[in-house]
Amino acid sequence: MATPLTTYLIEPRLSRFTVQAFAGGFLSGFGHNPTIAIRDFTGEATFSPDAPAESSLTLNIRADSLEVTNDVSDKDRREIERTMKEEVIQTSRFPDITYEGRVASISELGPQRYRVNVDGTLSLHGVSRSQQLAADISVNNGLLRGFGSFSVLQTNFDIKLVSVAGGSLKVKDELKCSFDIGARSQADSGKGAGS
Repeated sequence: MATPLTTYLIEPRLSRFTVQAFAGGFLSGFGHNPTIAIRDFTGEATFSPDAPAESSLTLNIRADSLEVTNDVSDKDRREIERTMKEEVIQTSRFPDITYEGRVASISELGPQRYRVNVDGTLSLHGVSRSQQLAADISVNNGLLRGFGSFSVLQTNFDIKLVSVAGGSLKVKDELKCSFDIGARSQADSGKGAGS
C-alpha cells in the first residue's frame, strides 16, 4: 500500500543549520575557519517514499539571524558578524535566503530510513541559482529528521570575498552548509507550529 504524502513543518528547536567558512591568508594555518549558526529559519517538507515527484522542501532563512559560534574574542566576533551582514550578505537589502526544491530520487536505506536527492533553487543576495542537495532522512511517529551537507560558492551569488581581522583573515569562495533538521507532521504540530 502506498504511503500517503505528508506535510512536515520544520521546528527550529529540533534543528541545527550551520555554515562553515574556510580561511585563507595569514590565519589559515591556525585553523581559524569561522562556523556560523543560522538561528531563525522556517519551512516545510512534503514527503512520501512512494511519490518522489510530489515530495518537496521549502526553507526560509532570516539573513540577519546568522551568528559566529567559534571561540573567538568578542571584538573579532563582532567584526566578523558585522562584515558578514553588512558587506557579504547585505541583509538590509536582502533580508531573506530561500530554498525551494523537489525530490529527484529516493532510495531506501532501511525501515523508515531513506536517502533523497533534491533538485532546487537557492535564492541568496538577490541571485537565484540551481542547487542540488542530498539528505539522509528518517520518519518515525510523525517526526521527520533529515541531515546532510552541500557546498555553495559565494561568487556564484555575486558576493564579494572579504577580509576580516585587519585583513589577516581572508575567507575562501566555498562555503560548506550542514543541516540536521527536525520537522513534525502538520497533523501533530499543534497550534503555533512553524510560526
